[in-house]
Amino acid sequence: MINEFIAKKLKFARYKLLKDGSYFVEIPGLSGVWANGKSVESCRKELREVLEDWLLLKVRDREAVPGFQFKVARRELRNA
Repeated sequence: MINEFIAKKLKFARYKLLKDGSYFVEIPGLSGVWANGKSVESCRKELREVLEDWLLLKVRDREAVPGFQFKVARRELRNA
């Protein structure tokens, strides 16, 4: 489920070649999900890690994630 979400979102990544020869990449609509690096491949790898961390933080904090649904056990809600 998480890997499918990440793969889907990575398809929307927008890459830019910067003046210094490095690359910048972001996923529109996901605030704070971006990376930069010396190559497209290093950017892609970093972006995947950033996206995974971003998603896990959203789930932990029970924040809405566009295009991703998760269920919280009723037992957990009673303990919150």
